[in-house]
Amino acid sequence: MQKIAIIQEPSKDKPFCVVSKPQGLPSAPLLPTDYENCLSQVVELFPELKSVSGRKAVEFGLLHRLDTETEGLLVVAASQEFYDFMQNEQKNGRFEKIYEAEVENLSENTQILTGFPPSLKLQPGTEITVVSYFRNFGAGMKAVRPVTEECGMAALKKVNAKKIYRTKILLNSDLHAICRITEGYRHQVRSHLAWCNYPIKGDSLYNASFNEGEKLLFRATSIRFQNPVTGYEELYTL
Repeated sequence: MQKIAIIQEPSKDKPFCVVSKPQGLPSAPLLPTDYENCLSQVVELFPELKSVSGRKAVEFGLLHRLDTETEGLLVVAASQEFYDFMQNEQKNGRFEKIYEAEVENLSENTQILTGFPPSLKLQPGTEITVVSYFRNFGAGMKAVRPVTEECGMAALKKVNAKKIYRTKILLNSDLHAICRITEGYRHQVRSHLAWCNYPIKGDSLYNASFNEGEKLLFRATSIRFQNPVTGYEELYTL
């Protein structure tokens, strides 16, 4: 099994653990008997994390997830107080996550994949904020699609919780994208980049030119949040 790297150990002043998850390793278990994942490795190293009650019993204080194919930073709460604080911070847009991706210009991407609203204009050297709702899409609902008010009632009825999600995208001239979010929906950044017709290289779900065997060139490189114990901002970067 691939091994994680501990970036920040939990302590009295830092009631959380920051970990770097490798590509190919799931973020969390699906069942209590599942140990082939990032979170199980974390709680084995720091058993005190098991005292935190999260959204699911098997997830303890895990504050967010990364797709299995995505490498990068995850945060796990080490106290119930910190977990509850961070849940509120996320709801209020004060938990920033930064992703970096290598993308390609594929002007027909949304037309080939189908299910997207009219594509957005994004040019190298510019920055935009992409805004949408989301709905699950496709065989087994493995993918998602952005939804806007212009999509019509049929699409809007499929929106989950009708909550707005925003992705700030800076596309450099070398097609290296830096994306910032403060709240995340499943596959949010990947789907928003695909909507702009700049899908991530190696993305089997959102890149119409994907070839079998390609690796997803996508990393969660930075996280920023307030530490309620010290009152200072925490910033961690790979």
